[in-house]
Amino acid sequence: MDLMQRYAVYYAPREGAFAFRANEWLGREPGNRRNLPQPVLPGIGDPREITAAPRRYGFHGTIRAPFRPAEGMGEDHIRATVSDLAARLAPAICEGLQVEMLHGFVALTPLGCEAALLDLGAAVVEGTNSLRAPLTGAEIARRRPDRLSLRQRELLGRWGYPHVMEEFRFHLTLTDRLDQPEPIRAALEVYFSPVLPQPFAIEDLCLFGEDMSGRFHLLHRHALTG
Repeated sequence: MDLMQRYAVYYAPREGAFAFRANEWLGREPGNRRNLPQPVLPGIGDPREITAAPRRYGFHGTIRAPFRPAEGMGEDHIRATVSDLAARLAPAICEGLQVEMLHGFVALTPLGCEAALLDLGAAVVEGTNSLRAPLTGAEIARRRPDRLSLRQRELLGRWGYPHVMEEFRFHLTLTDRLDQPEPIRAALEVYFSPVLPQPFAIEDLCLFGEDMSGRFHLLHRHALTG
């Protein structure tokens, strides 16, 4: 088994047309570690040039952001904790997904389920907080606390990440930050429209691990059955 330096709890779609098209766009399937040829879309050019960051993480929606495990905390215990959480929590059901520009990059965002997502995100953050090591000074500095609100700095100190609880905004990243995102957003809307799920459901908690090269992999999938 590969040694993982960090873990995260993500949404990742189950096998099907949506999962295949999303993984194809980013050029990798995080569950079986298989690389895929990326599609060349009209008006975009080489997709590798605008997908480096999301390709590293694999197609996902963050629920618990990546964390270093606490001292003595092994993967078996982390997996058991996530499994127990999934058994207690219900799926979050949304009307669907839309392609939109978000802070300079293109992402898929959910429709019609803000309260359910906030509840799910808060429960997972609370339920996994004991698994993580305290943030180092360098990790705090990488979050640019000078650019965070007072509340976000409080959340960073309490939960290890600033965009949690009422600051949580679930999304599925499709590109790096772009200088001219609108043409790419329009092309991706055409590309994804035939496979966007309606309704869109978060049905699992997916435990991802970051290997020593910095790439994330889907390790375990736990169905939400609460």
